[in-house]
Amino acid sequence: MKILITRKIPDNAIRILKENGFEIDYRQGEPLSKKDLISGIKDVEAIIAVIPDQIDREIIDSAAKLKIISCYSVGFDNIDYKYAETKKIITTNTPGHLTESVAEHSAGLMLAVARNIVMADYFVRQGKYKFWDPMIFLGPSLNGKTLGIIGMGRIGQHLAKIAHHGFGMKILYSDPVKCSLEKEFGGEFCNLEYVLNNSDFVSLNCLLSPETKHLISHKEFKMMKPTAFLINTSRGAVINENALIDALKNKIIAGAGLDVFEDENIVNPELYKLKNVVLTPHIASATNEARIEMAKIAAENIVDYLIKNQEPKFKVK
Repeated sequence: MKILITRKIPDNAIRILKENGFEIDYRQGEPLSKKDLISGIKDVEAIIAVIPDQIDREIIDSAAKLKIISCYSVGFDNIDYKYAETKKIITTNTPGHLTESVAEHSAGLMLAVARNIVMADYFVRQGKYKFWDPMIFLGPSLNGKTLGIIGMGRIGQHLAKIAHHGFGMKILYSDPVKCSLEKEFGGEFCNLEYVLNNSDFVSLNCLLSPETKHLISHKEFKMMKPTAFLINTSRGAVINENALIDALKNKIIAGAGLDVFEDENIVNPELYKLKNVVLTPHIASATNEARIEMAKIAAENIVDYLIKNQEPKFKVK
């Protein structure tokens, strides 16, 4: 059986697949064009799809033998998985060590934007640091503040533990269902409006879906405190980016830390002009441990389904 891997990933995935007898079409470098995806997927039984691959209906229809789409990510909004199901093609994802890594990055963005770490680093590199000044780069302490988490899945829960036990923060959260572990991090289950009204930091940790697209827009920014910071490590389109830029420019909120953008590959140039936003290139899961674990799970999802004839543990439903 043949597999298409669309980008370079850790070698442990290749080893697992080769040990199980798969022929691998391994692409490296820039993301494949739609034309190359259509060509590459035609005669394979499996694909390991890497963001920003858009596996839409046209690509799915071009796959004559495809049985499984293994996403090298937790999110799967780039896959038309419901349409794939109608073609008897399953979709899987890769939660794992990524949980801790993304939560840690969310906490890092909180510190970076609130404590002006990026701007202070630039200040030093420009040779402007001549003496200690007690009145520059002032920002709020996280201790005693309230963190509002939107999306209390694995990542949201781990972030809550970091914030509560590590920074001494109060936790509010909004989610379709109440979290059974909320006592571990002192969480309070609330609706979205209450979270936005009462949080000093708001972290987006929900999946992107039709229900969450532009979940945070002009109206929601006006609900937030003018001293509040917004953190996004989920998917960029959960935020209306134009509304965010307006909120940052006009001090409707204090700042933002963004690891993702509304258009995955294009950063709105207006964001570059703002000093109250920290931008990172979709690296929340960029730890050695997370990347290796993700590769292992992506490969094992395929082996479980095609070799062991069993439902993968991380099938998207």
